[in-house]
Amino acid sequence: MSIQSCALVTGGSRGIGREICLKLATDLGYHVLINYASNRDAAASCLAEIKSKGGTGDLLPFNVASFDEAENALEEWQKNNTDSKIEVLVNNAGVTKDGLFVFMENNDWNTVLNTSLGGFYNLSRLLITKMVRQRYGRIINLVSLSGLKGTPGQVNYSAAKAGVIGATKALAQEVAKRNITVNAVAPGFISTDMTKDLDEKELKKLVPMNRFGNPEEVADLVSFLASKKASYITGEVININGGIYS
Repeated sequence: MSIQSCALVTGGSRGIGREICLKLATDLGYHVLINYASNRDAAASCLAEIKSKGGTGDLLPFNVASFDEAENALEEWQKNNTDSKIEVLVNNAGVTKDGLFVFMENNDWNTVLNTSLGGFYNLSRLLITKMVRQRYGRIINLVSLSGLKGTPGQVNYSAAKAGVIGATKALAQEVAKRNITVNAVAPGFISTDMTKDLDEKELKKLVPMNRFGNPEEVADLVSFLASKKASYITGEVININGGIYS
């Protein structure tokens, strides 16, 4: 019986996550598990596009901030797919609740931390044992320029992404001997729903390349890190930001 190799992408329905799902399916041939919290239509559209390009996948709805939801969803999926194994985890799900720290509400802090940093813990913790037993795995965490240099008005988001960066470096050292790599990708300004309200004309002046990046460029990098070509790269934070010094 052949084992189906799978990749799980959290927040995979739109933006960077959607492009990552497409790349992992078409570039590397993974059966892609598209996680989403609420936007089923967008996730279904992503799956339809994957299938139109000859790939395969499943929808896997749950809130990454809830360990119990994630555990239940993964256990149910595995029960129905006993001939499948998850080799790649992309922790992409994240939210922003921007505002000056002096006015920040508890919920704005907790929601952002629980989604990005809590989501990293929940999914990585649930899958790492199986990767260790398989003696193979790829964990790729989407972080941010904000997590490297800090961004005013984003103390919560900067803290969450900085936490994931530290966790990436530590976990990479724990599991390296088991042929598991753990890396982070740190996008700068990328044209997605999360940046649609930003003043692109002004902000691109901060970018040496004088433009925002696009989700496909980030997905290409993630696809490389998920491949066997990147087998000697681990514990790294790779910037993709058009040359902004960080």
